Amino acid sequence: MGRPIQYRVQLTEEHETALTQLSTVGKSSARMIRRAQTLLMAHRGMEDQEIERALNISLCTVKPTRKRCAQHGLKAALSDASRSGRPQKFDGKDRAAITSLACTEAPEGHTQWSVRLIADTAVELQLVDGIAPSTVFYILNKTNSSRTESGTGVLPN
Repeated sequence: MGRPIQYRVQLTEEHETALTQLSTVGKSSARMIRRAQTLLMAHRGMEDQEIERALNISLCTVKPTRKRCAQHGLKAALSDASRSGRPQKFDGKDRAAITSLACTEAPEGHTQWSVRLIADTAVELQLVDGIAPSTVFYILNKTNSSRTESGTGVLPN
């Protein structure tokens, strides 16, 4: 036997029914279904290692789910915690400037724009302080612009 269970999961009949339905219907994400199954087993008194073996998941999945349920409730245990993530470096204005640059004629000596050429030109024109070619590719990939087609992508007047 392991250490005593630190966070007990106690569900109401209504919550137990909802979790049972959630884990059997299969219309939710696999992650949510696995968490519902974890909480049901924890409610029935199973230890973390037993849940780990029964569901073929790691203790690193079982313990946080149990803890979130005990501390913050059922809804918090079933959903992912929000993640702040890194803020975007380029706003919509910067992205529009990169896209419009890519829609212009290629500079003299070049038949078409490359992502490296766009990145270098954007810095030269002070559209952005600095940008990686891979970021230019990512920005252009989100639009319908094409650097390889014969036209620039600009609609005629």
